[in-house]
Amino acid sequence: MSILAIDIGGTSIKYALWAAEALTEKGSFVTPVTWEQMKMDLKATLHNLTSCSQTPIEAVSISVPGAVDSDQGIIGGYSAIPYIHKIHFVAELEELLEKPVFVENDANCAGLAEAFYGAAKDAKSSVSFIIGSGIGGAVVLERKLVKGHNLFGGEFGYMLAENGQTLSELASPVHAAKRYCEQKGLVSGITGRELFDIADTGDQLAQQEVQQLFRALAIGIYNVCLVIDPEVVCIGGGISMRKVLLAPVKAQLCLLQQHHHSEDQRITVKICQFQQDANLIGAVANYHLRKEQV
Repeated sequence: MSILAIDIGGTSIKYALWAAEALTEKGSFVTPVTWEQMKMDLKATLHNLTSCSQTPIEAVSISVPGAVDSDQGIIGGYSAIPYIHKIHFVAELEELLEKPVFVENDANCAGLAEAFYGAAKDAKSSVSFIIGSGIGGAVVLERKLVKGHNLFGGEFGYMLAENGQTLSELASPVHAAKRYCEQKGLVSGITGRELFDIADTGDQLAQQEVQQLFRALAIGIYNVCLVIDPEVVCIGGGISMRKVLLAPVKAQLCLLQQHHHSEDQRITVKICQFQQDANLIGAVANYHLRKEQV
């Protein structure tokens, strides 16, 4: 049997079939501007993949932005795709696609991908920090996703880090790049990747912003580990593709532990194994997790 995995993003929707422990038939299309068009595009995708799949497609599992109530099949919160929120998302798709449909938050999916198949697959407990324009996250204990009473489990970006600022504000490369441009008086913005490149040239202000980012991320990891004490901490998102990321974050963690006399707590930090496919693989992991709970 195969699983149709779908990753709904603000600009594009990615999809793939999961069979024999691997993704196949990967593709994508531009995120539609209406819910009705999205449903038609998803139905067409399922139809096309059904014709080329060597095994029957058992279910559809979807990664989405927002606060996901997986039991009710409703997406709360808000995102760049307003029409998916506060509707009977799963019920409508199940009726349309005539398949069981499962849905989970995108950061949670990324964390599940690492917990089931990636950097934390041998651990019973893990947390993931997914870094982009903000900081998302996931908590997996005893190989079960911990979402919390209000579905805020793993929303590390809201954590207060320093000077009343949130972790998303201080540890996101997007916010760091914006601060750099404001201080430099640059009219045109730069990306987080460009900020790191500028820092590599020796630009002192860029280096300060990057170091602040590392420190803020270390503070976030330190705080979460004191509460949850996971076996593994995974860092994902675009920033995780930088080869020099782990060393400075670990160095900041060591300083925090030394200052607060918590050296006995061993914090294992790893880079997420999956990049562009993380949400697709996590959607598959969520399908298996939800099936176990039935």
